[in-house]
Amino acid sequence: MDAEEARHVDATLRRLGIPGIVAPENPDDTAGAWRVYDSLDPTVRKDTTPDVLAAVVAQFGEADPKPPRRADGGPTRGFIIPPDVN
Repeated sequence: MDAEEARHVDATLRRLGIPGIVAPENPDDTAGAWRVYDSLDPTVRKDTTPDVLAAVVAQFGEADPKPPRRADGGPTRGFIIPPDVN
């Protein structure tokens, strides 16, 4: 991810209460790739990006691009037309 994507990831992690420090892979190159770490210190930090990704997916349920299906197998999308109250 780049710096702009990292800013969004950081905000999302804070909103969800998921721990992680979003920082550039190379502290001297903020224009390069960014990851999620367990610490700010680049000498001892551990890359936790895969664990954080799994935690985000767990917060939102299964990541499936297909829409959910009803119990009878039909689609869940549609229109609700309210009854005429007049």
